Amino acid sequence: MTVKDAPARVDLAATDDIGWAVRLLAATPTHEHRDPELLRRWARAADAFGAALAPVACEARIVERDGGLELGLLARYTSRPPTVELYTDTIDVAERTVDARGWRHWYPPGSVRAAALAHEAVHVHLHHGPAKAGLKRALGHSALRLGRLRVPGHVAGAEEVAAHAYARTVCGLGRSPLLLTAALAAEAEARTGSANGSNPPPARDARREN
Repeated sequence: MTVKDAPARVDLAATDDIGWAVRLLAATPTHEHRDPELLRRWARAADAFGAALAPVACEARIVERDGGLELGLLARYTSRPPTVELYTDTIDVAERTVDARGWRHWYPPGSVRAAALAHEAVHVHLHHGPAKAGLKRALGHSALRLGRLRVPGHVAGAEEVAAHAYARTVCGLGRSPLLLTAALAAEAEARTGSANGSNPPPARDARREN
């Protein structure tokens, strides 16, 4: 089945960007039993943090290659050595998905690659700079409290939400790349015959190896 003739099944665009961010967090290990309102608060904080970040240049080596469809990836940042891998086959499918679903007004031609690169540039930025601590403070999650002392805690998946929000903002997209990754997940399910008609969680477009 091609992207063009894959059935829409559900209106993925009916879920807003924060809704997809919540779904991403909910699908992340350690959050299975979290209060949905807490996840929504974290999603909003991470989205706002990413959208407010100043533009950053990608300081890692950039490599383009095929094989992303098999891995389920649009892009990946690896830190040793710092490298951003862009998967051209998945990017091509994503561009066709945009056309098939009538989302070109949200994702202009060429914006999928630009957004993937921007997304990974933020991961590089957070991995090597002080901004990661700023994200923890913005989330307001405490790993430890001793009297007035509070140690900000890590929220799994929040960096992904922030990176998507950053890409949406700096690339001038009408919707977060989270919506597009959710569509890619739906198309993959349709191709394998495993789609069940429910909204899929957004696909992970970046997996890092430290």
